[in-house]
Amino acid sequence: MFSISARLQAKYSLHCVTLGAIFASIIFVGITTGATAQEVEDQVAEIVSEATEERIEQAMEDLLDDIESRISEDSLRIQTDHWLVMAEADVFVQLEEEGYLFDRVSELEGLGFLLAEVAAPASFDLSATRSGIYEVIGGDRADVDLNHLYTAGVPDPGDASADLAGLAPRELLSLPTDLSDLSLRIGIIDSSVDHTHDAFADASITTRRFVDNEAPPNFHGTAIASIIAGNDPFALGLAPRAELFAAEVFDETVEQGEFASTVSLIKALNWLVTQQVSVINISLAGPPNRLLETALARVRERGVIAIAAAGNGGPMAQPMYPAAYPQVVAVTATDARGRAFRLANRGEYVDIAAPGVNVRHAQAGGGYAASSGTSYAVPFVTVAVARLLRVNTEPAAMLDALYASAVDVGAPGRDQIYGYGQLQFQ
Repeated sequence: MFSISARLQAKYSLHCVTLGAIFASIIFVGITTGATAQEVEDQVAEIVSEATEERIEQAMEDLLDDIESRISEDSLRIQTDHWLVMAEADVFVQLEEEGYLFDRVSELEGLGFLLAEVAAPASFDLSATRSGIYEVIGGDRADVDLNHLYTAGVPDPGDASADLAGLAPRELLSLPTDLSDLSLRIGIIDSSVDHTHDAFADASITTRRFVDNEAPPNFHGTAIASIIAGNDPFALGLAPRAELFAAEVFDETVEQGEFASTVSLIKALNWLVTQQVSVINISLAGPPNRLLETALARVRERGVIAIAAAGNGGPMAQPMYPAAYPQVVAVTATDARGRAFRLANRGEYVDIAAPGVNVRHAQAGGGYAASSGTSYAVPFVTVAVARLLRVNTEPAAMLDALYASAVDVGAPGRDQIYGYGQLQFQ
């Protein structure tokens, strides 16, 4: 609602200035023509009434247009005929006794939950169903929500160098000498990875696909994997000896483009926990979801740190998820001079900044490209956290150390643009 309120406030301020100018003009004319004070007052009242009514009507039309636009936009971010229930096994036993039956139920052994996927007609009332389930088992024992959709960042050619080479990851930040030899267990949730690329000739990458598409998109996942663990000297990754566990969650359609569903994200989180990774790189963003929030809270309870992109919606955009959840480290992007990426989201949820502009990475199908966005900043924080967890296994203490070492480049203290500041490896 912030952007709508801000817009209306701006309109109101503009209208006040306009009406003030009209008022001043009428007074001036009245004085110069000899009109009485009452006549001037009557003229002002009539004009202000007409102008205010017209402008209020226009403001309301603009507001409704904005709301309708948001509704239309959100419809592409929800699988409207699909709803979800997630809870521990004993809850499903109780629901079955009360007459709730679910055809498709998956066991999430790593998270300790069961996940039910339910198809529903367009007329389905999620709120009523959620209320009914909560009435049976209590609102704190299950999560019921829609199957929301999430997107990854796209290349921003406006910030790439002319030759598309960009800057290699290791040119963007000073790195400790031991990083090249560390075998870090890192999970990534993204699109598919092009294993045939030269950047991964000697890389250790284990993948698992969570979509039915036999040829899912692979640009973004290839880029993120190479920033972390690429072995080609032309674009050497931050931790070339890292063990990557890549969860492929993105599908693609003509209408919706590339997207990942809540179901694929939760199943990916579950798998990565079972692979005993220390940190999970999530370079995607979208709307809030009850099940995803609970899953991420359980991931943190397991001692695994989730790190996500703050989003590329611009300074006035709404918070993006999963980055905006308290259990997740939210990363924004900066350029080689430490300036904030022009399209990065801002807000109180932003935790830390890292290089994410004009970053060189492997390109699916061969060769290299340079891209910009908060997605490309996440791997820097992911690797830093994975390294810190080797010596400081307590997540809260490790994050305190990470934030304390950041360079405060914005307003003093934590701010909405850079969070705690620019990432620095200890």
